[in-house]
Amino acid sequence: MTRFERILLTGGAGFVGSHVSASLAAAFPNAARVILTRPGETCADPQWTPIAADLRDESAIDKAVADTQPDLVVHLAGQASVGQALGAQEQTWRVNFHGSFNLASALARHAPATTVLFASSASVYGASLRDGPATEATPLRPLDAYGRSKAAAEAAFVDILAPASKLVVPRPVNHSGPRQHGRRFVLSSFAAQITAIESGRSEPRLTVGDLSKERDFLDVRDVVDAYVGLARAARELPERVSYFNIASGEAHTIRSLLDRLRNMAGCAFAEEIDPRLLRPSDSDIACITCDASHLRETTGWAPRHSIDDMLRSLLEYWRNVDEATLIAALPENAPR
Repeated sequence: MTRFERILLTGGAGFVGSHVSASLAAAFPNAARVILTRPGETCADPQWTPIAADLRDESAIDKAVADTQPDLVVHLAGQASVGQALGAQEQTWRVNFHGSFNLASALARHAPATTVLFASSASVYGASLRDGPATEATPLRPLDAYGRSKAAAEAAFVDILAPASKLVVPRPVNHSGPRQHGRRFVLSSFAAQITAIESGRSEPRLTVGDLSKERDFLDVRDVVDAYVGLARAARELPERVSYFNIASGEAHTIRSLLDRLRNMAGCAFAEEIDPRLLRPSDSDIACITCDASHLRETTGWAPRHSIDDMLRSLLEYWRNVDEATLIAALPENAPR
């Protein structure tokens, strides 16, 4: 197993990062572990030492990297929501691209032999997904600011990191689970709204978007397992730069996932389409699936959690949050 002495994690306070931080600490218990937090943000995991620095602040990132000298960087920070990115293109580029650019530059100067795991996205394949499941060789044809900024960040790391470095770029499909933001992500939004209906806080009517789209969904725990497995294998990978899809290879309509949640719910409800949740037709894909054979062959990874496991964990999470957190997660125009 690859050993690391100093690990730097970005985005550790986010949805995926909150799961990754615990798994990395368990996988590399003897490493010094530093988590990059935005100014004013707190780190809830005592197994990590926080350093406050905004990725968009070039001098702050340079100092953080110089001080930590990491030999493994797990870079999760960025704009996580495709839907939110559609309405905030400039900010999406500042976070996803400029933040990654600043980090890559600092690493090239102060940690030239580091290993970087950059969490990209299957969104980089864009229009190519219309041709069927994507492999790592599928051309990148991103359709929106989210996908384009992720693809550009991938290229920046390839070009800027020092020749002695290793770069591993996982491209996960949609994933969900506990602690995912309720308003920005479809399944978490459904689960939060159902919980509000169950508890009598909302009328029995769900706000939805286009339910006909087909998506490959994973439980966040399986995505985290893939990240940790790739980190373990990184130094033994034959190429300086390696790409890996993280996917089940099976697509589900959003309608079918909502129906599964309906069967788990302790209430009945109707549906109401919110036009604001419908994406422009030229930037949307009817079906998104990816081939993760390369990941399976390299690390032995396979999903351990079913779709129902993921959906049950979402419902249980929202059923146990405090009222303020639940209300804040509901759509602005959710019936109450």
